[in-house]
Amino acid sequence: MDWQNMLFQGWPGIARTLLVGTLAYVTLVLFLRISGKRTLSKLNAFDLVVTVALGSTLSAILLQKSIALAEGATALGLLILLQYLVTFASVRSNSVAKLIRSEPTLLVRSGSFCHDAMMRQRITEDEIMSAVRSNGSQGLDEVEAVVLESDGTLSIIKG
Repeated sequence: MDWQNMLFQGWPGIARTLLVGTLAYVTLVLFLRISGKRTLSKLNAFDLVVTVALGSTLSAILLQKSIALAEGATALGLLILLQYLVTFASVRSNSVAKLIRSEPTLLVRSGSFCHDAMMRQRITEDEIMSAVRSNGSQGLDEVEAVVLESDGTLSIIKG
């Protein structure tokens, strides 16, 4: 096993990583600023996938010598453009919005758990009670409803 080559392959590779990494990072930040606040909002499932893809692409640009900065910047721009187009369409079309975003789910109604909904959403009574306490309520008798929002947060509606 070639330990020396595995641990250090020379200064040119490190210099490339520093230069291309910095430029790719600046490019990503510029693209995210241009694309608007929606790109950086609380994540729903679709946004999470785009964010992971952006991170993976940035990593590939940094570490793979076969990917030029221009190609990587194009890939980053494409991902952000596609996200922009999908969110643009979902704001203007209910059918597209239903495809992309999940609907909120009622987990507690009038102080009682909705067990079927909790099972479908894989959420426990303890998780709901933690959110209720974090919201300043002592128990379910003070809560009219608990809603699991499309971004994964729990909204507490006091009674």
